[in-house]
Amino acid sequence: MALSISSIKPHNLSQKPRLFVPQNTIPSSFKNPVLQLNTKFHWKPLTSFSRQMQSHQWPVSSLIKASAAPSKTSQAQTDKLPADVKVTETQEPNSRVRLNVEVPAAVGEDCYRRVVKEFMKQVKIPGFRPGKIPESILLNYVGEESVQKATVESILKRTIPHAMSTVEGRALRDSVRIITKFSDMEKRYSSQTSLSYDVIVDVIPEVRWITENGYKNLKIVVEIDNEIEAERACEREIKRRHKSIGSLKVVTDRGLQVGDLVVLDISATTIDQDESNVQKIPAAESKGFHFDTEDGESVLPGFLDAIIGIQRGETMSFPLAFPESWQQENLRGVQAQFTVECKELFYRDLPELNDSIADKLLPGCTDLNQVKESLLQRCREVEQTAREQATDNAILDQLWKMVEIDIPQSLFEEQGRELYGAKLLEIQSKMKLNEQQLASLSNPKAVNEFLENQRENITKLIKQNLAVGDIFKRENLQFSSEELVKEVQNSIAEFERHKQEYDEERVKEQVQEVLEGAKVLEWLKEHAEIQYITR
Repeated sequence: MALSISSIKPHNLSQKPRLFVPQNTIPSSFKNPVLQLNTKFHWKPLTSFSRQMQSHQWPVSSLIKASAAPSKTSQAQTDKLPADVKVTETQEPNSRVRLNVEVPAAVGEDCYRRVVKEFMKQVKIPGFRPGKIPESILLNYVGEESVQKATVESILKRTIPHAMSTVEGRALRDSVRIITKFSDMEKRYSSQTSLSYDVIVDVIPEVRWITENGYKNLKIVVEIDNEIEAERACEREIKRRHKSIGSLKVVTDRGLQVGDLVVLDISATTIDQDESNVQKIPAAESKGFHFDTEDGESVLPGFLDAIIGIQRGETMSFPLAFPESWQQENLRGVQAQFTVECKELFYRDLPELNDSIADKLLPGCTDLNQVKESLLQRCREVEQTAREQATDNAILDQLWKMVEIDIPQSLFEEQGRELYGAKLLEIQSKMKLNEQQLASLSNPKAVNEFLENQRENITKLIKQNLAVGDIFKRENLQFSSEELVKEVQNSIAEFERHKQEYDEERVKEQVQEVLEGAKVLEWLKEHAEIQYITR
């Protein structure tokens, strides 16, 4: 069974993989709520040493306290050994390295002496003073097996930092595993007074560009939704605000007309000559569906035309086909028979659209022109933001296709768990899950299912992140320390405002990643050929 090292970090944080996330997935102020959820998905060492020994889940994080520190600190905390350990490095697939660690007998003997000395201090044997117990009596009292296990633990604790120094600056946190069984290490030490063991560690993957420097001459086609065009958006917003200050009145003497608001119960089945094959279409069913007939583009083509004239209490049935461009793939091209019952029918009683209602449309405005100018300015800002976001996403979508990367499993799992944590927080904010529901969604099975189902998307995101980080280094891009400090402060203030726990060092890392990503996208947009088209 593999033994887990739960706190390995690269010694040089500037060399770790970038985890830049596209802007549309980042909460304001660079807040990453996943920091509160990470502990739910990471193995924690058991507190009882005996239980750890029984399950072979070694608390290796406690064996290598200096593993995540910078070089100077690491050297200061690494034990000086009486002889050098020999470390042989072998490259393995998926950016993984195997380290074979050979511990000479002199180191084993030194560890044995330290263990015996420590036992002498702690063990109380009648008739002997602490520290003055003869070794043979001590061994008989505590058992040779216990001393041997403690010696092997001591060897690991003292030699792992030396072994990990060979991958300093490359090792990924939460990726190190001792793959040699503890029982095998005991046997080797018992018979040879020396020890060897194997360690597996994921390292920072190499970014290989399919076309060298291909990112310098990107040709990007950006599709913009026509609904974000400022003028059209402004018109819709004025119309929406106008309707919001009107009143709804029940229609009693006619059927449905465009402009009305109708409440419908809708059901649908597939159309098949063989009636035994007819099936319900759950995705098309709705009870109490509020439909504004001025939003006809939001429903299935032909649906509005089919229900024009329907009266309160009336039921209509009609066939419609889902278009091949329909969002739900399983419904594309499906022939359906719809049944619609009109539960309520209203018309809007609206005030005349003139200067007299300007203040109701937008507080502070005195005439319609002022309303239009103010709303148009806001819509232009939204349009610009949407355009920039669409451009960023189009660039990132090209980048991941331009690189070949052997993604380490630990990096895949870390990124996937962060995405899942963010998803959980979003669900929690909308549905107010209780502790039991949250625990159910946070269990390992649910997380692993998410990782498997989202494997393609997670892989794509990691490739984007690493490609962005590589460009940042290649082009010697920089951001100011003032920017970093400011955004870190903003992020921390956001956490504190929501009374959420946070790790300041992790927040700083994430802010740094986002700032680097922003600089890279800015540089790419300056050097790319970008064409905008409207959908």
